[in-house]
Amino acid sequence: MSSGRLKVAPTKNNLLALKHQLGALEEGHDLLERKRELLTRLVYERIASYRELRGLAEQAVATAWHWLAMTQMRMGSPAIKQSALGAEASLAVNILPRRALGVPYPSLQVQRLPLKPASLLCSDASLDEARHGLTEAALALAQLSEARIALSRLLNEQRKARKRVNALRYNIIPRYRETIRYIESALEEEERSTLFQIKMLSQREA
Repeated sequence: MSSGRLKVAPTKNNLLALKHQLGALEEGHDLLERKRELLTRLVYERIASYRELRGLAEQAVATAWHWLAMTQMRMGSPAIKQSALGAEASLAVNILPRRALGVPYPSLQVQRLPLKPASLLCSDASLDEARHGLTEAALALAQLSEARIALSRLLNEQRKARKRVNALRYNIIPRYRETIRYIESALEEEERSTLFQIKMLSQREA
């Protein structure tokens, strides 16, 4: 709702300035409304993608835990810890900046690296399965993290755009319109009063 008109003198110069400002505000409102609509559409698309990635990540983590539990049963914790000491990275991660509708978020480029054999004589075949499963789980979680951060930032920007649109639509623009109507009415009344005074003077002189 409008909170009343602006506190400006009812002059022609102020009227022209307010009309110019109102045009800019209405144009800004239309641009923000289009941005809000695009952000809303993108958010819904990202939500669907996020849910799919979350399901894949949950499945990958469950598989990794299954093989890790199997390996622990067959080899024992001390042997797994010894094997992990010599293990090399199985993923190469590169973080790059990206933007969607002007909203920045980090993009992860993840590359699988060849799994080298564990330097353990008493290793079990389940160890390789566990290592592979953990690699896939880490990859899925990295993709899920990227999607979550992007979605969070897009949601935040969409909320900001909605608040700005509402502020313009229900507060700022109505106040400008109300002020313009008031000044126009005041100027018309002033003009009628001036014309009446001129008419009265003319009648007296006649």
